[in-house]
Amino acid sequence: MAARDRLRTALDRLEPPPRAVDWSLLLFVVAEAVTGLVSFTVGVPAGWPLFWLHRALGVGIVALLAWKLARVRRRLTDPNLWRRSTALSVLTLVAAVGAIGTGAAWVFGLDVRLSYWTLLSVHVGFGLVLVPLVAAHAATRFRLPRRVDFERRRTAVRYFALLAAGGATYRLQQGVNDALDTAGADRRFTGSQPREGAGNGAFPITSWVADDPDPIDRDEYRLTVDGLVADSVELTADELAAGHETEALLDCTSGWYTVQEWGGIRVGDLLDAAGGVEAASEADDGTAVDREPAYVRFTSVTGYRWSLPIEEAEDALLATHVGGERLTHGHGAPARLVAPDRRGFQWVKWVTRVEVRAEYDLGQWVVTLVSGFD
Repeated sequence: MAARDRLRTALDRLEPPPRAVDWSLLLFVVAEAVTGLVSFTVGVPAGWPLFWLHRALGVGIVALLAWKLARVRRRLTDPNLWRRSTALSVLTLVAAVGAIGTGAAWVFGLDVRLSYWTLLSVHVGFGLVLVPLVAAHAATRFRLPRRVDFERRRTAVRYFALLAAGGATYRLQQGVNDALDTAGADRRFTGSQPREGAGNGAFPITSWVADDPDPIDRDEYRLTVDGLVADSVELTADELAAGHETEALLDCTSGWYTVQEWGGIRVGDLLDAAGGVEAASEADDGTAVDREPAYVRFTSVTGYRWSLPIEEAEDALLATHVGGERLTHGHGAPARLVAPDRRGFQWVKWVTRVEVRAEYDLGQWVVTLVSGFD
């Protein structure tokens, strides 16, 4: 009993003031959503700290939620204390438990599908719903934080301990996966699980948002290469199958990765076929403006698009084959972008236009939210 009392006393000392818990939950949830969304764009191992932070914040939310529930449990369990805002509180709790539960199940290697979605996709959905719910819940009992709640040195130690415990818990979980040889043991630092094999059948068919075009007739297909090039050209599907091959890892944000041998034509060779890139001058209110080639934009038949810096784009591949097989429609035939070190949603499928540009395309972020919707 003495040891239990000492542990309880230590935990009580770690617990922040009630108002600090409430505001910290909101801040942790927002930070969790931001790090999760930004992680979608990170595909190189050097980005691992972002993923560790995301997981550490998740463990921190578990602790904060436990402190919060310990304080308000009577309001939830006693019907006489229910208010109109109680339903919102329960809904917020369900979303929080859903996000935490699906995230924990995924890192331990559980790989189930709910309709079209992987467990990781469901985790993302819960997380996105949780942000406005926590904000709305906080608004029902809005109380400004006090300086005393956050400025004491003990409070800083508490939050450092929370994040440190999160990182340690994640590292412990990795050790458990390795020891038990679970499906989670082979995950990348991004959390994606492996898909083995070669060719079209080795990895799932996924589309970003609502993209679902009809199959493209190879005989009628034309790829346009234009923009800041010497001469715009159109190429057939057969002209793209130039036989260049490269091994590249495709890491999809729905939670899987695969290493394949991709065949097609280098984007640098495509630009050479258009006479190479060149600067252009345009008159802007009577003033000449030099436009230097800086980006290459790849546009799908659906209107979806993504841009790469020109130095990176020249070494990318416009693939017509995977694993020695011609690409199927679901995997982007007749041609898709292969962009090593980029996440899957940036590997544009069904590419019909390659355009050299001087400006960064901010609009591509909007397209990722609406692509495929009529």
